[in-house]
Amino acid sequence: QVQLVESGGGLVQPGGSLRLSCTASGRTFNPYSMAWFRQAPGKEREFVSRIIRSSGSTYHANSVKGRFTISRDNAKNTVYLQMNSLKPEDTAVYYCAAGRSVQVYDYWGQGTQVTVSS
Repeated sequence: QVQLVESGGGLVQPGGSLRLSCTASGRTFNPYSMAWFRQAPGKEREFVSRIIRSSGSTYHANSVKGRFTISRDNAKNTVYLQMNSLKPEDTAVYYCAAGRSVQVYDYWGQGTQVTVSS
């Protein structure tokens, strides 16, 4: 079984930055895509960013494009989300996911809270 563990969340002021990490452990881990999703209170979970594990190709939601950057370190089985110019509307629980395609995610982390507030 694969486990994903997120870290790096916290409280930050508007305009600030955070870097989230997601490390995988367990049996042989070689997903096609890894991604970040988020869910704000009272809202549905939404896609944030994804990265193709082999090529490093990335894609970001329009709401975070230019502010967030996803990257990976395959040797460490870790994916990162660098979040800059944070806004209050970025407040949410952020989840890491790994999957067989960009549409199907088989493994999910437990989530890490990001709060953007003054």
